[in-house]
Order: sequence, then C-alpha cells, then structure tokens
Amino acid sequence: MMNPYIPVLILALFSALIAGGLLLLTSILGPKRLTKAKLEPFESGVQPLQTSVVRIPVKFYIVAILFILFDIEIIFLFPWATVFRELGVFGFVEMIIFLLMLVAGLVYAWKKGALEWE
Repeated sequence: MMNPYIPVLILALFSALIAGGLLLLTSILGPKRLTKAKLEPFESGVQPLQTSVVRIPVKFYIVAILFILFDIEIIFLFPWATVFRELGVFGFVEMIIFLLMLVAGLVYAWKKGALEWE
C-alpha cells in the first residue's frame, strides 16, 4: 500500500526542480547589461521623491505594539466565549482579571500619551 503523501511530495519536488531550473537558465542565458537607469530604485515606474533612509517617529511603533496587544486579546476572547458555559464562574472570574489587566495597560499607555498624535 502506497503512502498517500508520496504523490504530493513528488509533485512538490517536480515543481521545485522546474522553478529552480528556469531561474538557473535565465541567469545563465539572460542579458547582463546593467545601466544607471536599471540600477535606480523605482516604485511602480515612478521616480522616488526622497531617499530610502527616512526616520520614522517612535509613536508609530508604540501604536503598532498596542494594536498587537489588543489584537492578541481578541484571540483569547473567542475561544473563551465558545466554552463560556462549561467554564462556569471560575472561567468568568479569570477572564475579568485578564480584561482588567489589559484595561490597566491601556490606561497606563493613555496616561503616558502613547495614544495622542501631534
């Protein structure tokens, strides 16, 4: 009896060989005329308006971290809500403690001015 994953592995190997072979073939046979215009950075055919080194304010990173924090909260809320009745009072109290800790973090970030834009 044949393992059902063998055809999938053969197909993946065949696909990788074709992709690698075509990449190798184009790098060997393709033209290598590097000009100043080809080496210039562009985005969608538009010339860049500024250099690629741009200083980004720390506020953007703080907002991103806060977004991830509360996004993770939602990830924990969905499974809890699906088994809410089975957990009983203990599960409810644990989630209230979890939410209070997150609210305390939000209040702390708010007091520090992490949510204010200038």
